[in-house]
Amino acid sequence: MNLVHVHLWLNHLPILGTLITLALFVLSLAFDRVDLKQASLALFVMIALFSIPAYMSGNAAQKHLEENGPDVPMDLIQAHQGSAVMAFLFIELTGAVSLLGLWRFSRSEKNPWREQPAKGHLFAVLILAVATSGLMAIAGNTGGEMRHPEIAAGPGPTSAIGEMGYRISSAVQHFVVDSSMWVWPILEDLHFIGLILIIGAFGALNVRVLGMMKQLPLAPLHRFIPWGIAGFFINIVTGMLFFMGMPGFYTPNVVFQIKMFTIMLAGLNLLLFQCTSAFRSLEHLGPGEDAPLYAKIVAASSLFLWIAAIVLGRYIPFGEVS
Repeated sequence: MNLVHVHLWLNHLPILGTLITLALFVLSLAFDRVDLKQASLALFVMIALFSIPAYMSGNAAQKHLEENGPDVPMDLIQAHQGSAVMAFLFIELTGAVSLLGLWRFSRSEKNPWREQPAKGHLFAVLILAVATSGLMAIAGNTGGEMRHPEIAAGPGPTSAIGEMGYRISSAVQHFVVDSSMWVWPILEDLHFIGLILIIGAFGALNVRVLGMMKQLPLAPLHRFIPWGIAGFFINIVTGMLFFMGMPGFYTPNVVFQIKMFTIMLAGLNLLLFQCTSAFRSLEHLGPGEDAPLYAKIVAASSLFLWIAAIVLGRYIPFGEVS
């Protein structure tokens, strides 16, 4: 199995997953079900995470199609690439806003008004999810047109969105690589700042859960998690800018592929433990008290994954090219 198979397998998840999760989210709002709201937000974040390898593997699929596949018109390829860019940007934005909403669910029960995101926050997720669902449908349809040009819709809203996305992708590549010698170093600095925020916030909490710094209560350390989420967001944005600037370098890089898998696992760890109500079982852990074994396992795996991501990132320039 190669990256082309990965792309063909993964691209169904964001397309179908967004539609299904949107329906679940609408039901949660209609019936005011807190558990369904939390589950929907978590699913949006998971879809955003899995959309990263789905999008990145698309470059390998495009290259394979150009070299070994049937003669596909370039305008169809560009339309799919552009619509995929637009869908990817919106699902990542939806995931980021959903992650912030999940953080509200993880807040202390002593503040009931903070247990749920504000209505405006939930409405923003709804609007973004509706837009994302439409863009995902367009991306899937343009992908089908490459194999079945007889169903191509021709000029219209679909091709306009594809053209817009393709121009955005080309502009980003030019901005990152060709516009100035300072863009790449600045992005590198921002990426390192994001790593510092991640390790500082998640690391402090995980170290305390593991039994070190036991003189500190756990709840105040959990308040630093938004800084870690901000660092995670910074690294996702800068990492995608790196990839869009040099997709031909990153796509076949084995170390980069492993790092992306590691980040997905770390993101799921963050999502399922530190940004849901699961943390409430630990928030009252006071000075000198030990966390349960399951929490220590989660904390140890989180530290391992984030440190592994940093080490793998350092070795990307020396990654073996398949």
